[in-house]
Amino acid sequence: MTNFINIVLHEPEIPQNTGNIARLCACTGARLILVGKLGFSMTSKYVKHSGLDYWDKVDIVRYVDYNEFLNSVDGGNIYYLTTKGKKSLFEAKFKAGDYLVFGSESKGLPSWIMDLDRESHLRLPMREETRSLNLANTVAITTYEAIRQIEPELK
Repeated sequence: MTNFINIVLHEPEIPQNTGNIARLCACTGARLILVGKLGFSMTSKYVKHSGLDYWDKVDIVRYVDYNEFLNSVDGGNIYYLTTKGKKSLFEAKFKAGDYLVFGSESKGLPSWIMDLDRESHLRLPMREETRSLNLANTVAITTYEAIRQIEPELK
């Protein structure tokens, strides 16, 4: 399952979340794409500890900004995960090579990125009285839904 799906984190802020997501990518074969200014150093003990000894198994790509990332996209759909999405994650039809874009923990994705393609916004279903799930949890749920859909075509 090498790079069957691309996990894109736009300006993540919490090192433990990024470390957990890197570990998820190592275990699933997803590529981790880090975009923009990070709220921590990749050498932080918190990032390293969260990712355990999986760092050599993670395909990590860094981009200075979102436009640089967009210029690198070669096929695949881009989905934006947001609490404001009209369409449920479970309505999406994922395919190998797609990109799952997640915003920072405190701000989500900037409006100018969200405006690029309003039809590709996805949300995780949750109770109305709650705001959001933890970023690492949201990435894990989304990644495994993509695996559920894509895995049969990978065999």
